[in-house]
Amino acid sequence: MTTSKSSTRTLAIAALGVVFGDIGTSPLYTMSQIFSGSSHAVPLNAFHIYGILSLMFWSLMVVVSFKYVLFIMHADNRGEGGIMALMALVLRQGGHKARILMLLGLFGAALFYGDSVLTPAISVLSAVEGLSIASPTFTQYEVPLSIIVLVSLFMVQKQGTSAVGRWFGPLMVLWFTVLGLLGLMQVIREPSVLKALNPWYALRYFLHDPKAGFFSLGATVLALTGAEALYADMGHFGRKPVQRAWFFVVLPGLFLNYFGQGSLLILQPQAITNPFYLMSPHWALFPLIGLSTIATVIASQAVISGCYSMTQQAIHLGYSPRMAVMHTSQNEIGQIYLPGVNWAQMVAVAVLIIAFGSSDRLAAAYGIAVTGTMLITTILAYFVTRQIWGWSIYASLGLVGLFASVDLAYFSSNLFKINQGGWFPLALGGCIFLLMTTWKKGRSMLSRHLEEEMLPLVQFATQSEGSLPTVPGTAIYMSQHLNSTPHAMMHSVKHFKCLHDRVVVLKVEIRDEPHVPDSQRTQVNRLNDHFFRVLITFGFMDVTDLPTAIKLCAAQGLPLDAQDASFILGRETLLPRKGSGMSLWRERIFIAMFRNSGSAASYFHIPPNRVVELGSQIAL
Repeated sequence: MTTSKSSTRTLAIAALGVVFGDIGTSPLYTMSQIFSGSSHAVPLNAFHIYGILSLMFWSLMVVVSFKYVLFIMHADNRGEGGIMALMALVLRQGGHKARILMLLGLFGAALFYGDSVLTPAISVLSAVEGLSIASPTFTQYEVPLSIIVLVSLFMVQKQGTSAVGRWFGPLMVLWFTVLGLLGLMQVIREPSVLKALNPWYALRYFLHDPKAGFFSLGATVLALTGAEALYADMGHFGRKPVQRAWFFVVLPGLFLNYFGQGSLLILQPQAITNPFYLMSPHWALFPLIGLSTIATVIASQAVISGCYSMTQQAIHLGYSPRMAVMHTSQNEIGQIYLPGVNWAQMVAVAVLIIAFGSSDRLAAAYGIAVTGTMLITTILAYFVTRQIWGWSIYASLGLVGLFASVDLAYFSSNLFKINQGGWFPLALGGCIFLLMTTWKKGRSMLSRHLEEEMLPLVQFATQSEGSLPTVPGTAIYMSQHLNSTPHAMMHSVKHFKCLHDRVVVLKVEIRDEPHVPDSQRTQVNRLNDHFFRVLITFGFMDVTDLPTAIKLCAAQGLPLDAQDASFILGRETLLPRKGSGMSLWRERIFIAMFRNSGSAASYFHIPPNRVVELGSQIAL
C-alpha cells in the first residue's frame, strides 16, 4: 500500500510538469484581460470583482473539476485520453452518426493545433511583459526576448524532454506554491473577497447586466485554458495522479491567486495594468519574472509535445500523411519528436508574436480554439454515456446537457472576438481539417483504384507455382490488401521474370485502440510452399517498429529477419483526373501531400539497405 501511494505521489508530481502548465500560467493574464483587455472589458469595481471571482471559481469547479477530472477522464480509450482517442472510442461502436462524429472529432483535433500555437506565444509573452513593471525601458525588448526564449525551446526539442523533464514537476510545485502564497498575502489584506465563493455573486452579476456578463465570458474562459490537457495527457500518468495533483496542488494555488488578485484590485484599482506582478513585493519581482518565464516554457513544452502525439495518432488513424518520427527516449514510448511539425510550430509562433505584439491582443484569439474543443469533447462524451456506458437518455442529457450549456455559453461568447484575432485559430483549424479529410478521402480513393486492378492473390500464387523460376531469399511485399496481388509484385515479375523462394505479402493495420499486445501482433497465413500472408497490427499509440514485429512470426512457423529479407515497396506517381469523385482542387492537394509524405521504409523503421522501390503511374 505504501509503495502504491508513493508511486501515485511521484506520478502526481510528474503530471504537474506536463499536464498543468497551460492552466497553471493563466493567472499571468486572465484578470487583466477581463477588466482591461478588450472592447467588452468589465468595469472595475467591487461588485464586478466579486461577480467575476465567483464566476471563475465555479467555472473551474464545474468545467475542470466536475466535467474533466471526475467525469470525462473515465471515458478513456484503454487508458488513453484526448479528443482523437475519444473519437476512436466512439467510432468503434459504429452507427449512422459515425461520419458526423468523425468530422466533429477531426475538427476538435484541428482546433487543438491552433491552441498549440497560441499557448506558447501568449504564455511566454505575458511572462516577459513583467519586465515593463520593473522599468518601462524594457517594453521594447519584450517581443524580441519572447521570440528568443521560444526559438531556443524549439531548437532543443530534438534532444528530447527526458533530461530536463525530471525538473518540470518540482519546478511546477514551486510555481503553484508561489501562486498560492502571493494570493494568500493579498486575501489576508482584504478577506471580504472570500464571499465570492458563494455562487449567488456570479448569478447576481449576470442578472444585473446579462449582456455585459455574456461578453465577459470571452475573457473569463482564459482561466480554463489547458483543461483539455488533463484528459489528453491522462495516458502518461493515469487517472488518479492527475486527479490528486489537481485537487491538492493546482486548484488551491489557482483559487488563492485569483482571489488574491481580486483583493489587490479592490484595494488598488490602478494595479489592473498587471495585477499578477503587482501582487509581488518589489524585491521579489525579478525572481518572479524568471520563475514565470520558466513556468510558461514548461507550459509551452506540454502543448508542443501534445502536438507531436496528436500528429502521430492522426497518422496512425489514417488522417495524416506519414512524417519522420524520432523517438528521443529508449525508456518512454511517448517521447517523440517530429521535425516537420516542430519547425512549422516555431515559425507560426514567431509570426504570431510579431503580428500581435502583446498578450492583450493574443488573448482575443485564444478562447475560440479552447472552447470549441471543449464543446466537441462534451458532445462525443454524450455518445460514450449512451452507447458504451448504457446510461438512459435522461441521465445522459441531464449531466452532459449541463456541461454542454456551459461550454456553449463560453464558445458563443468567444465568437464575437473573431474580428479581434479569433479568426486565426478558426482559419488554422479549418485548413488542418481540410487537409485531414482530404488525405483520408484520397487514400480511400487510391486504395479502391488499386484494388480494382489487382489479381486475387490465391490465383496468382497458384498460377505462378512451377511456372516462374525462383531465386534464393525472402521478398516481403507491403500491401494494403492481403487478398490481392500487390502492384509491386506484378511489376517485379514483369521486369525480372522470377520470384523469390519465399514471398510474403504483408499488411500493417493500425487499430483504433492505443496499444496492441505482442500476443496479438502478428497473424500468419500460409498459401503454399512459397507464398505467405502476414498481418501486423499496431495500436495508434504504438511504435511502428516493423523489423521487431516480424520476428514474432517465428512463433507461427514463419521465421523472418529484416536483415535477411528484401522489402519491395511500390512507389506510385499520381496524376489528377476529372470525375474521380473528388473536386480537382482537392485532388491536387492530395497529390501534393502524397508526393511529400514520408517513406514507408523510414516510418516502419525498415533498414534502408534492405529496401527496393518499384515505381508506377496512376491516374486517380
